[in-house]
Amino acid sequence: MNTFLQTEFQFFILCLTTLFTLINPIGIAPILVIMIERFSKPERITIAKQGTITACLILIIFAFLGSLIFNFFAITIEAFQIMGGIIFFRSGFKMMDAKVGRSRTTPLEETESQESDDIAISPIGIPLIAGPGAITATMLLSSKVPNVHSYISIGLAILLVLSMVYLILRNGDLMINALGVKGMRVIQRLMGLILMVIAVQFVINGVTTVLQQILT
Repeated sequence: MNTFLQTEFQFFILCLTTLFTLINPIGIAPILVIMIERFSKPERITIAKQGTITACLILIIFAFLGSLIFNFFAITIEAFQIMGGIIFFRSGFKMMDAKVGRSRTTPLEETESQESDDIAISPIGIPLIAGPGAITATMLLSSKVPNVHSYISIGLAILLVLSMVYLILRNGDLMINALGVKGMRVIQRLMGLILMVIAVQFVINGVTTVLQQILT
């Protein structure tokens, strides 16, 4: 019994540290907060819920059925990386083109509440939170489970990490109030630039792996 508990605990710690490192809640916090800054407090809470639930469902599905899904649709991780890079680049470009005003006075701004559902699912839920790295990790971890009960450890690790992401998103207004409008605009453009660089790196990684597979 002690050996069983020790094995399960070690596997849980492996799952937790791996997912925490790859999702990196603290590292992506500024990007997440900036992306939802233009929405009202109730909308940000809704986005936080929908985004984390989306990411949670995606990771759990791929933890149990990832290999089957990829094989059935003939999808590769590299294709997922390239797709994620394109979405990241689009979001980063929008962040670079930030507007200073925060009041919703134009027809476009008035439709932001309708856009909150879309942004929560993509790019926040996937691929920003549940990105190629996190999805690949859940698939690999599920292939190395010591026993059937170990799937609980994977699920618990996913829930703990995404709970942290949810709390960051839900309380993003603390960062917004501390920095002010001008400070948020400066950081928004900086985070947009970083997000675009991450996007390019995603595409480079995907294309490089594909080329290596072709040439070898």
